[in-house]
Amino acid sequence: MPKNALYAQSGGVTAVINASAWGVIEAVRGHPAHFGTCYAARNGILGVLEEEILDLDEEDPLTLAALRHTPGGAFGSCRFDLGDLKRDRAQYERLVEVFHAHDIGYFFYNGGGGSMDTAHKVARIGDELGYPITAVGVPKTIDNDLGMTDTSPGFGSAAKFIATVVREASLDVESAHTTSTRVFILEVMGRHAGWLAAAAALAQEYDGRPPMLILFPETPFDLGDFLTQLQMAVRTHGYCVVVASEGLKNPDGSLFSVAQSHDIYAYTQLGGVAPRLAEIIRQETGLKLHWSVVDYIQRAARHLASRVDVQQAYAVGRSAVEGVVAGEHSFMPVIRRDSDRPYRWSIDRVPLEAVASIERGLPPAFISPDGYGITAACRDYLRPLIEGEDYPPFDRGLPCYPRIRGVLRPQRCAPFRVESPG
Repeated sequence: MPKNALYAQSGGVTAVINASAWGVIEAVRGHPAHFGTCYAARNGILGVLEEEILDLDEEDPLTLAALRHTPGGAFGSCRFDLGDLKRDRAQYERLVEVFHAHDIGYFFYNGGGGSMDTAHKVARIGDELGYPITAVGVPKTIDNDLGMTDTSPGFGSAAKFIATVVREASLDVESAHTTSTRVFILEVMGRHAGWLAAAAALAQEYDGRPPMLILFPETPFDLGDFLTQLQMAVRTHGYCVVVASEGLKNPDGSLFSVAQSHDIYAYTQLGGVAPRLAEIIRQETGLKLHWSVVDYIQRAARHLASRVDVQQAYAVGRSAVEGVVAGEHSFMPVIRRDSDRPYRWSIDRVPLEAVASIERGLPPAFISPDGYGITAACRDYLRPLIEGEDYPPFDRGLPCYPRIRGVLRPQRCAPFRVESPG
């Protein structure tokens, strides 16, 4: 009898991560000779450790198919890193116990660089503990910072949303800047990589409007120069839009703003860049301004998803399964850019160890010489990723996003208390 497959989601979710989920589920079910039943873990790797295994055979087939247009993480996500294989051996022994209890031989983990590290560790279980498990990573992140791939599923839709709201908000500011707001600040996600901030520049039209200053985490923040550039833009155009990455750094490399530190998970929650900038600008220039933080909205806005992004998210899910059927293991599907004009792409696969915990920042060649904008090369890279619309169905004016029932399989193992690493 073929072994069962287990799918799980990890890290910050995206508008299209569930499209990858459906790609995996549909492909597994399309190969009954290779796989048994397809399950899902509740809340990522934590759900495996706590033996919370969802029985997808209990779900309405139409609901599962609707995952393709549903945002969020349908099965629950988590921020949790497995410990060292030798030091935290109990975690790995528990994984083997749960895999064995539910006859699971295939594990598909949908996440970013840290999740690829987790998948890589799971893949090593067979060597270390004598249990054969085929672990595969399925890429996603709105930050676009995964290595070895041209783009990360989830980024295109977030980029499309940011460029759209910047264009719309700038028209609002332009309308009344003579007597009202002169500066609008938008804070976007981006811990170490400025891809999302760069996407805001797509809002600019052929004449350079709206006037914009982008603050990248890759460029040390020079407050004096920034204020000079800001006041110059306001004098010239009457107003200015500032797009700031949450990972903005001071010249000494320290974070410009931190919302909260999490010692348990060694994870620092960023935020507060926009209000801090606003206060400095008020004090130093007296300009009237408003600020906003898009926060979770930028990664949840499925109603404005990029069609290219949806197609790529679904494709990497299917490719993860097809690679296993072809005899591969311990890999992650990646997107290759075959041409820019017209935009063509294909799917390749790389070893998990090549992408585990690797972060890719915005290349210096993509940032304009003054440090506050993007180059033509960056614009050519970004533009195809936001192309096309893929609207969800609407009912009474609102998008329809079905929810899974979430029926758990009976637990067969003893309770297990998850110890937080570190």
